[in-house]
Amino acid sequence: MFYSIRHLTRFRYSAPVSESQMELRMHPRTEGGQRCLSFLLSVEPRTRLYSYRDYLGNNVHHFDVPGKHRELKIVAEALVEVDAPDYLPDSLASSAWDDLDAQVAAGDYWETLMPSQFAHPTAMLSQLIESLAVHRRKDPLSFLRQLNSAIYGWFEYVPKATRVDSPIDHALEARQGVCQDFAHIMIALVRHVRIPCRYVSGYLYPRSEGHDRSPEGASHAWVEALVPGFGWIGFDPTNDLIAGERHIRVAIGRDYADVPPTKGVFKGDSASQLTVSVRVAPSDAPPPPELEVSVPEDEWQAAIAAADEAERLLLQQQQQQQQQ
Repeated sequence: MFYSIRHLTRFRYSAPVSESQMELRMHPRTEGGQRCLSFLLSVEPRTRLYSYRDYLGNNVHHFDVPGKHRELKIVAEALVEVDAPDYLPDSLASSAWDDLDAQVAAGDYWETLMPSQFAHPTAMLSQLIESLAVHRRKDPLSFLRQLNSAIYGWFEYVPKATRVDSPIDHALEARQGVCQDFAHIMIALVRHVRIPCRYVSGYLYPRSEGHDRSPEGASHAWVEALVPGFGWIGFDPTNDLIAGERHIRVAIGRDYADVPPTKGVFKGDSASQLTVSVRVAPSDAPPPPELEVSVPEDEWQAAIAAADEAERLLLQQQQQQQQQ
């Protein structure tokens, strides 16, 4: 299945700010049954973009807007192909717990077993562990399926019930939250029984039937747990789903703190307002290669050179004025 994705982020400032520095994780991953066929990132005010891959293999872009501005607009557009997932049984043999422990002992999974900033033990989490009887039983896959459904039934999905930096106790106390809260709670519970578990940020293509609880027009979050014999398997407790062809992976981490779509600072005495709009739509086929780049490379390099020269001349003029 091909998907066309457009992720718009807009920061508006009540007064001009003198500089913005931003780090982005919006470029979908290419691995397993998912391939990012094209990706285009544009920023206004226009600036030079840099990129690297972090230690988890996430694609990270960053930039600096040094001039005064009252608005920062970021548009990420991608074309992604996602294959239907491989067959996954309903359960495994009970000996799979031993297989899992042996795999963990032989591998480097400690980061996905340890508490993290948003997924760590609390007194309220201990109460939930008792209420949901979160302990090893049957086999790892059956346990994960049951826990995924239990979290879905225990919590109500309520948009804006929490903030991006809310601790899990806020959602636990209210028994409501958003996909980020569902993911953090499941991660903490899964790690409690010593199954490696990690956070996934991305997108969910909405079903035409409209049974998904997560809304259109927003990014999505779910978890991946290590299942012996099958590797990392995605579980979506917000919608009581096994992650499949409709789930588009962008970044993975210990929790949300590792993978926010935007993270940055600005200089200035100003209030900021953030708006986000996401569109995920099916696409019949990849676009022709000439559509994947909006500006020819030679024109882009010439624009960069012109901007650098203008900045050099401005700096030279300022130095001359200071010497007079």
